Amino acid sequence: MARRRSFLSALLRGGAPVLASATSELSDEVADPRAPALPALRRVAGPVDAAARDGLLLRAARFVALIPIVYRLLAVPAAFAVFAGSGAPGLLPVSLVVACAVALSLFELGWLVRGAPFSPTVATRLLTLDVTFAIGANLVVAASVPESGLAPAGEVAVRYLLGTVALLTLALGVGYGAALALATVPLHLAMDWLGTGRVDVQAAFAGLGRLLGVLLTAVGALVLVGLGTRLALAYGIRTGRLAERAVQHRRLHDTVLQTLEAMALPGSGDAERLRRMARAEATALRRYLESDSGGESGPLAEKLGSLAAEMARDGLRAQLVLGELDDETLPEVRQLAVRDAVREAMRNTLKHAGTDRVLVRTEERDGGIATTIRDHGAGFSPEDRPPGFGISESIVARLTEVGGTATVDSSPGGGTRVTLWVPKD
Repeated sequence: MARRRSFLSALLRGGAPVLASATSELSDEVADPRAPALPALRRVAGPVDAAARDGLLLRAARFVALIPIVYRLLAVPAAFAVFAGSGAPGLLPVSLVVACAVALSLFELGWLVRGAPFSPTVATRLLTLDVTFAIGANLVVAASVPESGLAPAGEVAVRYLLGTVALLTLALGVGYGAALALATVPLHLAMDWLGTGRVDVQAAFAGLGRLLGVLLTAVGALVLVGLGTRLALAYGIRTGRLAERAVQHRRLHDTVLQTLEAMALPGSGDAERLRRMARAEATALRRYLESDSGGESGPLAEKLGSLAAEMARDGLRAQLVLGELDDETLPEVRQLAVRDAVREAMRNTLKHAGTDRVLVRTEERDGGIATTIRDHGAGFSPEDRPPGFGISESIVARLTEVGGTATVDSSPGGGTRVTLWVPKD
């Protein structure tokens, strides 16, 4: 069994890839807006299995490394501009170092933003090359630039080294970044010996403080990004669960509950008719459970035609007036939303309107598809009868989820008109 540690500890040890840890540990309580902030953060930083990785999250986690790479692309040329403007000797070797630094950073940037899957092996090789170049660039500058120009020239190579410390910290964890920062002490001593023939131990340790500052900044950024990402994932998971629960509630309301209510209506029919209704509903529910999309394929016209036949078995005769719509006019998810909203409107007619006839019309309108369900039944007053679950959830909410709208117009004795609209694109 893989060893489990807190998310914060794993993040500091393993760097950005820990952001891809499996999200099974994130409960609804983490993202509950009513929960106090500190307990929520403690849950976010709670135990995780860092070995369980989500491929999509792992691919996204690599973009954290963009921060130090972009820093180097800005800081190294800026330091070179200061060096060149000072008139100090050693322009040629420093120019070559800058050219290689920019080329390597651009290559790493392109590798990060490319569309190919993340490769840990290639990432390890690039980081090894990056560290090797960072150390080598400082040694080359120290060995090739005269002592009078060593200070501004060395700043060019040091800027790249600062970015590498931050890069290792974000990509591999605090341990790697700290190790490179400590390695700069003997590096600085070697640079002193190559550039001046002397060794300044005090200056070597003084430069370490700057690198530790970069290390702490990178650690802070890693913690903030890590906790923020986990909290965002927790909110996303909670929202997804709530949305799935709403879909299931809506499905039960639109199928099983509606059928049971229809069976309970006075004069609903003999036992054979009730058996047919139950059999049809069981078949439809089984098809929904076995289907990825929750409905049959085919254009909207076919879906509405099947729906009219389904309602006819329950005693509601629907007249369909369907415009000429291309098969690709609407995405499948919007077709299903329209069909299920129409079903709810027709069932409301069957239960409440006191009529067995309804008109369903579809047409292109205002850059989308409009569907109107009209009956001349009893109607109702919206003030006296506020929308219940059927209207607010099965009709309005369903259309809103796919970018559409739904309106219900009714008056006592004037029937009811339900108008659905969804965009084509």
